[in-house]
Amino acid sequence: MKCPRRQFLGLAAGAVALPVMSRIARGQAYPARPVRIIIGFPAGGGADIVARLLGQWLSERLGQPFIIENRPGAGSNIAAEAVVRAVPDGYTLLLITLPANAVNAALYEKLNFNFVRDIAPVASLTRDPNVMEVNPSLPVKTVPEFIAYAKVNPGKINMASTGIGGAQHIAGELFMEMTGVQMNHVPYRGAAPALTDLISGQVQVFFDVTTSSIEHIKAGRVRALAVTTAARSEALPDIPTVGDFVPGYEASNIRGIGAPKNMPVGIIDKLNKEINAALGDPKIKTRLADLGATVLAGSPAEFGRLIMDETEKWAKVVKAGGIKPE
Repeated sequence: MKCPRRQFLGLAAGAVALPVMSRIARGQAYPARPVRIIIGFPAGGGADIVARLLGQWLSERLGQPFIIENRPGAGSNIAAEAVVRAVPDGYTLLLITLPANAVNAALYEKLNFNFVRDIAPVASLTRDPNVMEVNPSLPVKTVPEFIAYAKVNPGKINMASTGIGGAQHIAGELFMEMTGVQMNHVPYRGAAPALTDLISGQVQVFFDVTTSSIEHIKAGRVRALAVTTAARSEALPDIPTVGDFVPGYEASNIRGIGAPKNMPVGIIDKLNKEINAALGDPKIKTRLADLGATVLAGSPAEFGRLIMDETEKWAKVVKAGGIKPE
C-alpha cells in the first residue's frame, strides 16, 4: 500500500503531465473538423492561388477540408485581426503575405494587435519576385527607357497596387525612392482588378507578383520589364532584374502560414511537417515553378526570423516615403 506522501507526489506528477499530454494528443488528433485559411486579399490573386493549391493538398493529406476564406481590406489587417482573435486551436489559420503584413506596424498607428507578437509563425511557403510590368501601349521596353519616359512625362504614370502598404505598393515606392521617378499611386482591392485596369490601359505600370501575372505576360497582355528579386526568375529567365539597372534594388514577395499565438506546439509542428511535405512534392513544386514561385521550406523559428527581418527592412521604406494609410 502506498504511503499518503508517495500517493500525493504521484498524483501531483500526473497533474503536471496532463497539460503536456493534452497538447500532444490534440496535435495527434488534429484536424477533426474543417480548417479555415483566411486571406487578406480577394480571390484570383497570387496569395489566393498559392493558398488554394496548399489547401487542396492538405485536405487530401489530412482528411478534412481546408477552406479558403477571402477577407480583403485595410491592407490585410481585417484578415490578420480575425486570426488574432480566433481560438488558438488550429482551425483558423492566416495566409501571411510579406511585406504586406510586415509593414503594417509602421504604417498604421492604432492597430488592435501586434503582428509579430500575436501571430505564431507556422511555416513559410514561397518566395517569388514581383514583376515590373507595363501596358503594351506604353512606348518603353526596358527599365532605363521607363525611367527616362517617366521623367519627361511627370504626372502621366499611374502605378497600380493591391492596396497601401501591400507588396506591390512597397516595391513601387522603393523604385521611386531609388530612381527619383514620380508616379501616381492607384490602390485596388486585390491583384485581379488591378490587372484588369493595367490590361485596359487605365493604369500604366504594376509591380505585381509573378503568380497572378505570369499568364498575362506570356499571352502578351502586359509587357514585363524586370523582376524585383536579386536574381532572375526561373519562370521568366529572359527578363532582367530591376537591380541590373538600379543597383541595390531588391524586393521579394513571401508567403507562409500563421496562427493565433498560444496555439498548441503539437499542432504547429504537425502543420509545419505536412506543409514542408507539400513543398517537397514534385507536382506542387512544378506547379509553383510554373507560377514563378520558389518553394521556401523551413521551421517555424526560421519563418519567425524572416518576418522580423522583413518588418525592419520595409519599415524604413514606409518612413522614407512618408506613406500613410487612407
